[in-house]
Amino acid sequence: MLSKLSFRQLLLGVFLLIAVLLSAASLHALWTLDRLTAHSRDSGHHALALTRHTQQLAERSVAMTRSARQFLVLDDPAFRERYADAWREARASLDALQQGLPRASTQQFQRWREAGEQAWDLLQAPARPRSAARQQALERALAPLPEVDDYLAAEVKQEVDRRNTALLDELDQRRAVLGAQVVASIVVAALLAGGFGLWLSRPLAQIEASIDLLGENRLDTPISVRGPADLQRVGQQLDWLRQRLAQLEEDKARFMRHISHELKTPLAALREGVALLEDGVAGELTANQREIAGILNQNTVALQNQIEALLRYNEASFDADHLHREPTDIAVLVACVIDSQRLQWQAAGLTVNCEGQARPIAVDADKMAVAVSNLLSNAVRFSPHGGLVYFRLGERDGKLLLDCNDQGPGVAPDDAARIFEPFYQGERQPPGARHGNGIGLSIVNEYIAAHGGKLQLLPTRRGALFRIEIPYPT
Repeated sequence: MLSKLSFRQLLLGVFLLIAVLLSAASLHALWTLDRLTAHSRDSGHHALALTRHTQQLAERSVAMTRSARQFLVLDDPAFRERYADAWREARASLDALQQGLPRASTQQFQRWREAGEQAWDLLQAPARPRSAARQQALERALAPLPEVDDYLAAEVKQEVDRRNTALLDELDQRRAVLGAQVVASIVVAALLAGGFGLWLSRPLAQIEASIDLLGENRLDTPISVRGPADLQRVGQQLDWLRQRLAQLEEDKARFMRHISHELKTPLAALREGVALLEDGVAGELTANQREIAGILNQNTVALQNQIEALLRYNEASFDADHLHREPTDIAVLVACVIDSQRLQWQAAGLTVNCEGQARPIAVDADKMAVAVSNLLSNAVRFSPHGGLVYFRLGERDGKLLLDCNDQGPGVAPDDAARIFEPFYQGERQPPGARHGNGIGLSIVNEYIAAHGGKLQLLPTRRGALFRIEIPYPT
């Protein structure tokens, strides 16, 4: 299902999913904040109401006591009415406090009510003014009011403290839940982003690897890209390009073989005709004619060498794609190559040796022998008489290393970037020597690249230093 969607659609979907996840966490945080704010507001209003009712109850209790005493002294009904009004307002506050203090003792509320009723009964009973017994009875009836008021004030304070503590506990709990949710959201978002990023970057890596294969001219490996639909289409186009390049490569190789064959036939006839002229078959040549015949012979030989070099390079390019790997001891292979060219380097008065060891590696021994032989031939050609050419074997970072160093003039800085191009001639040529065809190092580069390795020209104080790197199979 995912493979039917495009890269842009999948990327947009991932971003929307992460946005929804983070938005849900943000909305939950806002909802929690609103809820805590509402709880805090309700607790504040509740605390203010309880405090107000406590103050009103205390004030009305004092007013009731004062009015009752004044009534006993002055026997004025207005003071009894004041007591009744204060008592009525006090009972309303008392009811509100009893409703707002569910943990308070109901006995205390009943005690206050009973005290108020007893005092009211005494105020309504007929008696003489300034009666000591009546006054003492009133004092005993009103005595519980201050105690109950103090008790209720303490209960209000405890209730406010309890609600504040509960609010703080809820705040801490919600904060912990929100923190865990935010962390979980970030982790999940990071996992989603990382997972989808890896999943979406894999086809891009496949495309990059496919382009590298095309750049390395490894056209025998089919290109397949898995992932979004649009990237799959890019992979299909790259595979079409691979097939087209392979076809063009085959056409080029076929053309080169045909044109080389067609050139060799008239060239052989031309060389034969020049040889007949030089032998005097058509008559004795004058000095000028013989000089002209020599020029023709020299150029036909050079042309034939160039055609043969072209054929060898095309053959090497074709063979590079068909390796027959087998475990090979490179030290033994290099020793065999050195021995096979003994006559050439001894004739030049050179010393050639090989040092170092490396584990056997699975390579095409014939093609590696050709690569090492071309390096040695190049070193022999550029080395001065009596010079030293050495090979050095080693291993590093899971790769086999083979260095070839001579004591010749080295490679000019301007030639370093193009030294491995076919038919390229560097500016530093050995004096008196015939120019080469410029394909030796190109063939080495082709064969080493076919093995997944690399041929490098390294800086050195004297001569030219070429290094072959071939990775060991993992």
